[in-house]
Amino acid sequence: SSHIYGIQSRKAIEEARKKIADLINCFPDEIIFTSGGTESNNYAIKGAAFQNRHKGNHIITTSVEHPAVTEVCRYLEEEGFRITFADVDEYGRVDPLEIEKYINPSTILISVMHANNEVGTIQPIEEIGRIANKHKILFHCDAAQTAGKIKIDVKETGVDLLSLAGHKFYAPKGIGVLFIRRGVKLRKLIHGADHEQNLRAGTENILEIAGMGKAAEIAIRDLEKNQRQMQLTRDLLFELIQKEIPEIHLNGHPELHLPNTLNISFPGLEANLLLDELHQVAASAGAACHSDRIDISPVLLAMKVPQHLAMGTIRFSTGKHTTEDEIREAAKLIIAAAKKLMPGVTKEILPEKEDSDTIKLTRYTQGLGCACKIRPQYLEQVLKDLPAVFDKNILVGLNTSDDAAVYRISDEVALVQTVDFFTPIVDDPYTFGAIAAANALSDIYAMGARPIFALNIVGFPSNRLPMQVLKDILRGASDKAAEAGITIAGGHSVDDPEPKFGMVVSGVVNPDKIITNAGARPGDVLILTKPIGTGIISTAVKKGMADEPTLKAAQDVMLSLNREAAEIMESFPVQACTDITGFGLMGHLKEMMEASGTSCVVESENVPLIRGVYELALSGAIPGGTQNNLLFVAEHISWNENFAELMKLILCDAQTSGGLLISVASQYSDLMLQKLKTHQPLTSKIGYVEEKSRHLIHVI
Repeated sequence: SSHIYGIQSRKAIEEARKKIADLINCFPDEIIFTSGGTESNNYAIKGAAFQNRHKGNHIITTSVEHPAVTEVCRYLEEEGFRITFADVDEYGRVDPLEIEKYINPSTILISVMHANNEVGTIQPIEEIGRIANKHKILFHCDAAQTAGKIKIDVKETGVDLLSLAGHKFYAPKGIGVLFIRRGVKLRKLIHGADHEQNLRAGTENILEIAGMGKAAEIAIRDLEKNQRQMQLTRDLLFELIQKEIPEIHLNGHPELHLPNTLNISFPGLEANLLLDELHQVAASAGAACHSDRIDISPVLLAMKVPQHLAMGTIRFSTGKHTTEDEIREAAKLIIAAAKKLMPGVTKEILPEKEDSDTIKLTRYTQGLGCACKIRPQYLEQVLKDLPAVFDKNILVGLNTSDDAAVYRISDEVALVQTVDFFTPIVDDPYTFGAIAAANALSDIYAMGARPIFALNIVGFPSNRLPMQVLKDILRGASDKAAEAGITIAGGHSVDDPEPKFGMVVSGVVNPDKIITNAGARPGDVLILTKPIGTGIISTAVKKGMADEPTLKAAQDVMLSLNREAAEIMESFPVQACTDITGFGLMGHLKEMMEASGTSCVVESENVPLIRGVYELALSGAIPGGTQNNLLFVAEHISWNENFAELMKLILCDAQTSGGLLISVASQYSDLMLQKLKTHQPLTSKIGYVEEKSRHLIHVI
């Protein structure tokens, strides 16, 4: 704008543009402001690809790029481009000759990062730049990790396009830059007014641009000092850890690496377990172990780091403000935690009386409650290969998807048995024990049976947690068992890196009154006795996102026994029943419809939710088990047109100690609902059963 306020804003932007140009040694008009490194990479790669498609469709990159590059390349593959991912050596460095080897007449772009974000290895950008220039191919470089840490000179490197992320050199988050060499043409991604030299439409983020300019000015001024401080503290951290744990393995190039990045592997350890011990140290894992798979960083895979090392890989970063005292304290914590968890080291059992009031159990585990079950689709593959059951006294076994087995003792008595255990879903040990007990008991109630006694199953890290924590867990389970009117008669325990607890519960039922999940009939009404959302809330609690009232609401749901609902079922001709746990409402409903040979309609607006679930799901607190559940049921559900993806996840949320899902003849549903509501006020009719159709579940 031409008024004074607009002129002042324009001046601030152009001053910042000049400072950033000075940072990378280019002309100010070659600097375009973006929302961050991801947008810069998208603009550079997509813009170059689509602008030059008439010349060819081949792009060369490396196997260790940031997802902001690799995902863009995957997208372009879908658009008909050919992508070559060049291999790297054991240090994560690409050979320029390897890049040149892949060049052909259709190659239009090379994209190689300046330095790797995980292991810190610096790539041979100058050599690659000369190769690209010789073959007249555009060269893009993702330099998000290097600005403010090492020198960047676009004239020396010969890059045509270069991406920066402001927050990587102490600018505000949400601001970035794309350097576009004079004469290089890109297809625009964002269309609108003629902002940023008509290359990137949208009102400029003046405050953050100004902040980025100031950060660039400071980065130039203090580059050598900051380099020394980062490298000093990083090297000190490595030396201190290596002195006490010589088995550690350094990942990345020993010399050609960023001054602030330290990536090391602890052999025989699982990185996330180690990080759970390091409450005062902020770091990230290079791999994660799940119940059904192991996720190893693509960078470590590309470097061919052995799995036993990759699983124990942690990345530490130092900053310009990091002090030697902080490093010494961090090293002390890291060494103590690693030694506590390393295999083959004699463990010191923690004192029995150590205060457990401040223990937060969810910090000691990766999965939460029933959300850490093996993926249902994988479990189905395993179970289908087990031998068939020939014992005529087994009334319920692998033939249905019920959570308990039933064995005929006599014409009047059948034994019902179930087993369930999981990792903590709440932080308080006593509450965890009580929830685990309620969850195990639920399988008995769902079969229409009466529990008679239970056995405990314990996995406990005696070297990580004081024994008082285990006492509190067992006390919570004992009190919940007493509420159910049964005794815990014994159990079994193992020393385990993660705390786990559950129970084997035995019950009895008349063989003629067994309720399975296989009896639903067309016309039945589906009733759910508890609201859903415990998986999402528990994940939010672990991330520090849930408030106390929401946590209490979820705990109240999980602590509530399904005993009263089971007793009410005895007065009605219930056709089928199951409890809603790890496979989520949709997963267990799918199993019920499959076993019954029917389909159903779910009225989503009638499905009760625990307070705050929608907002937490919107904030990203979605457990992996919930996402797996949605994949499991995807082909069996038809969703109403325009049904929200977020609500699909909520309806598939992995539950712990959830409610009973009851299929009852419609003429009894109102009276049954009325009685159930006296004990569980949020009990609701959520749909009805119909004749089998193409999809098992129709959600409206």
